[in-house]
Amino acid sequence: MYDFIVLGDWLEFAVRWLHVITAIAWIGSSFYFIALDLGLHRDRNLASGADGEEWQVHGGGFYHIQKYLVAPERMPDDLVWFKWESYATWLSGFALLFLVYYLGADLFLVDPNVMDLKIWQAIAISVGSLALGWGLYDTLCKSKLGDSPTTLMVVLYVILVVMAWGYTHVFSGRAALLHLGAFTATIMTANVFLIIIPNQKIVVADLIAGRTPDPKYGKIAKLRSTHNNYLTLPVIFMMLSNHYPLAFASEYNWIIASLVFLMGVTIRHWFNSVHARKGKPLWTWLVTVLIFLLVAWLSTAPLYRAGGEAALPLTPAQQRFADAGDFADVSDIVLGRCSMCHSTEPGYDGIHYAPKGVILDRPEEIARWAPEIYLQAGLSHAMPPANVSFIEPEERAKIVAWYRGVTRNDG
Repeated sequence: MYDFIVLGDWLEFAVRWLHVITAIAWIGSSFYFIALDLGLHRDRNLASGADGEEWQVHGGGFYHIQKYLVAPERMPDDLVWFKWESYATWLSGFALLFLVYYLGADLFLVDPNVMDLKIWQAIAISVGSLALGWGLYDTLCKSKLGDSPTTLMVVLYVILVVMAWGYTHVFSGRAALLHLGAFTATIMTANVFLIIIPNQKIVVADLIAGRTPDPKYGKIAKLRSTHNNYLTLPVIFMMLSNHYPLAFASEYNWIIASLVFLMGVTIRHWFNSVHARKGKPLWTWLVTVLIFLLVAWLSTAPLYRAGGEAALPLTPAQQRFADAGDFADVSDIVLGRCSMCHSTEPGYDGIHYAPKGVILDRPEEIARWAPEIYLQAGLSHAMPPANVSFIEPEERAKIVAWYRGVTRNDG
């Protein structure tokens, strides 16, 4: 019988692959249109009545692009809408959040050293915070602050800092930064789904009906699009952070996340300035490097240590791995071959923190991480890297037999 854990891992891989592909499509089109809009020549009196134009070359051909501030006199029949890239990115991202952090909440979402939550409570906070974030953001944009973009951006940044602090005091470090990215990405996709596309459809409907579109809809969409532009790079950082304990496991992880949003602003400001032909503000790169160095320095602060006195008790399913008759042998193998790196105090030269935050220096932690041990060191040869601890084929076979013996009895 094919292992459900293998099927689950491949399902996660497939959804992650989809998420990356759709994110590339969304970010690519977003960055392209931002650069295009900023680079348009608006100092030309165009017979078409367009707001600006630009000539581009790509793929062996030339493109003559014109932008209409509201819309052309006649609406084309084959109008292309850029929206599904955003929708598919969010949907695949939420599916990945469900597969990894909701189904694996006892490992990746809940950390009793941070807050001892029941799994359903943690999931409820997760979903609720995403909805709350959009509601608060949308309300602020529709308030008088919407007429003062700079002030609004400052207020939004303060909210992101508060959320960074809040998430790190509720979830595990890994989940906290991931949720901050999901919080921000939800705002970005909701901007597209609930504001930008509906406003554009109002304009299209007015044109078809022979009415003159109200320019305010374009202004509103432009504000939301600008926010998305500056939030993109920090979201990417947050989504990648779960691979780097130095980012998510530091005592100052919420400060690190807050600084990353500032780097997103400085980097995008440089590109926006260049595309708008307003010079090359090199100071932005100096500031970015300084912030990054500060982030790296903060990451060396004490890390959260898994497996402390308040460690989450094993679930019944995890306890069965610890109660298995061959667990003592497997525990000895893992302690001998893996715990020199996966420990609260790694002993392997050059390894200062447990990779991915996975601690395997106690039997109960070995039972807790049974599925990952089975996949990484039993079924595959991913661990140890390059087999640096010389784990024998027979030892891998014992890990496989241990895991399958428990799951077979459970089934």
